[in-house]
Formats: sequence, structure tokens, C-alpha cells
Amino acid sequence: MFHKSKAVFYSRLLFVFILIGVFLTLMMLLHNKHYLMFSFMVLLCSILPAYWKFEKQPLTTQTLMFVAILIALAVAGRVPFAALPSIQAASFVIIVGGVSLGPELGFVTGSTTALVSNMFMGQGPWTPWQMFAWGLMGLSAGLIGMTKLKKSLIFMIIFGGVWGFLFGWIMDLWYALQYVSPMTLKSFILAFASSALFDLYHGLSNIVLIALLYRPWEKLFTRLDRKYRFLPTKQNKGMD
Repeated sequence: MFHKSKAVFYSRLLFVFILIGVFLTLMMLLHNKHYLMFSFMVLLCSILPAYWKFEKQPLTTQTLMFVAILIALAVAGRVPFAALPSIQAASFVIIVGGVSLGPELGFVTGSTTALVSNMFMGQGPWTPWQMFAWGLMGLSAGLIGMTKLKKSLIFMIIFGGVWGFLFGWIMDLWYALQYVSPMTLKSFILAFASSALFDLYHGLSNIVLIALLYRPWEKLFTRLDRKYRFLPTKQNKGMD
């Protein structure tokens, strides 16, 4: 029964990724027109896994409020540092939120953070790609949160550092596909290499924040959940 539910989860997740891929491709074919519409399409896709998981066990008000608070914290951790490229706390909040809430709500937290924060920093054709990148970050953190690896600070530090580069590579892919012409192997590599320093800054900021704050935040969430029970049941067992 467990393996069957796991297979269903991954098959549904694959469907969501394919759907997002279709929307991102359509946006590029339309020369980035209607990017805001496609942003909301990506947001809808990110909500689907959570809807499927909780259709028989509705989310509590406390859980929804906690998700909203995490999104607000992630936005607050990004906007003030807009003048410092790739130096922000949004990714740290998304990672910790994903570990605590699980892959489905981690996906929602990440994608919504990009959409909401860009209301302050500026919307554009990059928004749906940022939504996908941060959503994937929250989802993968949620998968880690279902294992014992979340207890290893060293692993989480490495995880955050790697995601600093993965996020940048996803955005580099958008830039290369949209703006690099002619598309050759050399120009493709140069498009990725040009942002290497910013990706390094992103990875280092994740590493520092996780090293300093991951343990305190995890303990805080555990204590608050014992009192208010706002985390999904499966995650409670993993964190107690």
C-alpha cells in the first residue's frame, strides 16, 4: 500500500512538471507575452499536489496560517536585500518550510514566494521560472524532511549550498533559451558561466543561514507545533 501511494505521488508530480513545462514553453513561443497569466498557471500547478494530498484530509486553519507566515517571512527576507544580487534569506525560509511542511506545501511556499515578492521587485517573464525554481527547492526540501537526513546539519548545509547553484542554473536555462542566439554549445556554456559568481553568493548565503539558524528554527517549529498542531500529521511524527 505504501509503495502504491508513493508511485501515485511521483506519477502526479511528473504530470505537474510536464504541465509547467508546457506553460513555460508556450510563454517563450509567445515571446514572453502574457507572462502574468502564465505565472498564475504555474501557481495553480504548484497547488495541485497539495490539493491531491489533502482532498480527503482538509488542511487546518493553523496550517494555512503557518504557510502564509512562512511566505511573508520569505518575501521579507528577499525584498530588503534587492540591491545585493543573490544575497537574501528567501531560500533559507523556503528550505526550512519545506522540511517542516512536506513536499506538497513546500512547493506552494516556494512558488508563491516568487510571485508575491516580485510584486515589490517587478514582475516579468522571469517570474514563472523563479516560481518553478523556488517551488522545486521547497518540494525537494520537503522530501528530505520525510527522511532522517533532515537531522544532519552538515547535509542540510550542503543541500542549501547546492540549491544556490541549481536555482541559478534554472534561471540561466531560461535566459539561454530566450536570449542567446545563435544557440551553440559555447554560447550556452558562457550564459551559465556569466552568473557563476551570483550563484556562489546565493549558495554561500544559504550555507551561512542554515549553519546559524536551521537548528533554532527547527526547534521553534517543533515547540509551536506541540502547542498548536499546525504541521501535517506525517511531519509531526518525523520531527517529534
